[in-house]
Parts: sequence; C-alpha cells; structure tokens
Amino acid sequence: MTLIGMLHHRKDPNNVKKAYAYAAVAKAEGVNFFYFTLGKVNIKQQKILGKVYENGQWIEKEFPFPDVIYNASYSVGDKAEQIFDYLFDRIPFTSHSIGNKLTVYNRINKAKKFKQYLIPFYKLSDVQIFINMIKLYKKVIIKPMSGHQGGGVVLIEKYGLNHYKINDAKLISSINENQLLELISHKIQEQDYLVQQFITSQTKSGHVFDFRLHVQKNGEGKWVITSIYPRIGRLGTITSNMGSGGYSTFLDIFLKTEFGDSWYDIQRYLEQFAIRFSNHFDSLYDNELDELGIDVGIDENQKLWLFEVNWRPGPPNIYNVELDVAKNTIQYAKYLADRNKH
Repeated sequence: MTLIGMLHHRKDPNNVKKAYAYAAVAKAEGVNFFYFTLGKVNIKQQKILGKVYENGQWIEKEFPFPDVIYNASYSVGDKAEQIFDYLFDRIPFTSHSIGNKLTVYNRINKAKKFKQYLIPFYKLSDVQIFINMIKLYKKVIIKPMSGHQGGGVVLIEKYGLNHYKINDAKLISSINENQLLELISHKIQEQDYLVQQFITSQTKSGHVFDFRLHVQKNGEGKWVITSIYPRIGRLGTITSNMGSGGYSTFLDIFLKTEFGDSWYDIQRYLEQFAIRFSNHFDSLYDNELDELGIDVGIDENQKLWLFEVNWRPGPPNIYNVELDVAKNTIQYAKYLADRNKH
C-alpha cells in the first residue's frame, strides 16, 4: 500500500487545519498517510517519527521513509535544509516552487506562446524605468516582487503636466513630479519592486475584480480545475485580494450580472484557458508542478490578461473545496508513487 508523508513546519498537526482533511481523504482513497516535520527524520535508520490520525486523535508512530512526500510547508535552517535535500534526492515530492513574479513573467515571455496575455512590467531598478512607464501608459502600479495577498500595491496615475494621483492602500493623494520621484527612489531602496501597466478590470459598479483559476494535477497526472471564482475588491481599492478586504461570489451569478448573454462563453473561455495555460506553464519547468492559482482579469474589451501565477494557492473560505483539494493532492501523490516504483 502506498505510504504518503505530509511534511510541514508546525510540530502539531492540530494546528494545521488541512492536515485532518488529508488524513481523512487518504483513508477514503486506501492509502497510508502520516504527518511529520524535518526534525523527526532519522537519516541513519531511514525512519521518521510521524503522526497518524486514529480514533479521533493524532498518535505518534515510527514510519519507514514514505513512497512520496506532500511538502505542504517546511522550516528553513541549515540542518533542516540538509535533511530536506537528502529526502528530495531520494523520494518524489509533489510540490515545486515556481519562483518570484519576475521569474514567472520572464519564463512566460521567453516561451512566447502566452505572451499576448502578459501585462507589460519591469523590475523597478531605477527611477528612469518608472518615468518611461508612466509616460507610456499614464496609469501604472508598483508592487513588491515577492509580495502576497495584494500587499504593498500602489496605483499611480498621471494627470495634467506635473500632477500625479496616488492610491496607496485606499489613501489617495495628489503630488507633483519631484515628490513622486522622491517616493519612487525611497521605494527602490526599501525592497525589490515591479512597475506594471495598470489594466482596468472593473465591474459595472466600479469595483476591481479578477478571477482565480485554481488548478491541480489529478490521479492520472493531468491538470484539472478545482475551482474558478471571482474576487471583487472593496470600492476604491486597487486589488481584489481576499486578504485585503475583497470578497467573492459564485461564478455563474457574477458572469450573468456582469456579462449578460455572453456569460457562458466567458465561463468556457476561462475553463479552457486554465487547462491550456497550466499544461504550457508546467512544460517550462524541470520539476513537474502540482497546483497553481492563476489570477486573470478581463478588461472593458473582454480581453483576458494574466495578472499573476501563484504556487500553493489557498482555497476561498466561502467554498467547501478543501476536500476536493485534498482528494486531488492525495490521488496525484499516489500517481507519483506508482510511477516512481515502475
């Protein structure tokens, strides 16, 4: 029977909400499953002190090395890194990093096939890059290269000869060119930023929105759609992220409201794009990918734009898809283990 190990940085699986879902799904799928941290790995004996869910509680037991590791999260430290590398070289891992926003953009751009969906952006390494972008597009956003949940995103809009409107976390101000360049210089020194053309993806009522296309590999190693849902920002915000006060609703309701008779065509377009893009994006990496959160927007001309590709996306709170996510992960892990044995 296949043995799956779930690797996490937290010692207690009771503090990891999804651990129970994975244990339950593994049992239903007829595979053995345990939870462990790198600190409990004994390389000499090739054993792991892990935890298994039995009779309503997590019980500590000794396990051999698993057939496959679902690397949900792990702690970084010199010793932990060595153990991680040791396991990684010998056992298939389900999950592999895709890199930061710039890495992802450059890979897609270089491969050309999906280049038409990319929003022009550059690493904000000096003020001149920003000046060129604002002259060209009049409306740009700057965002941290390794940011998440829409944090640190600033919208800058040029109006008149020497005036700029800034929207920074709903704080709207008007500044002149000198003040703006000073602000940009400060941001560059602070951390790595990107500057990007601002794409208007707005509802009829003026809320920004995007779609999260959540895809995973299944038990046949093929990409499937776990969920597609709209994310709508609060009025006045520039990101639709749930972490910064955004909200969601059901896809068909949203599409019917915003796109009328063409709602079904747009739904099919999103579904087809999700699978086509995932297959292509997967081919750009040496290690196979298992799960992606692809964020796309649709502008006033109904053109689709790729906003971001996320590794390890979290499911939305309003849907009960935790078990769907766990089922795909467990079945894909089993597929990897079986393939590795052969």
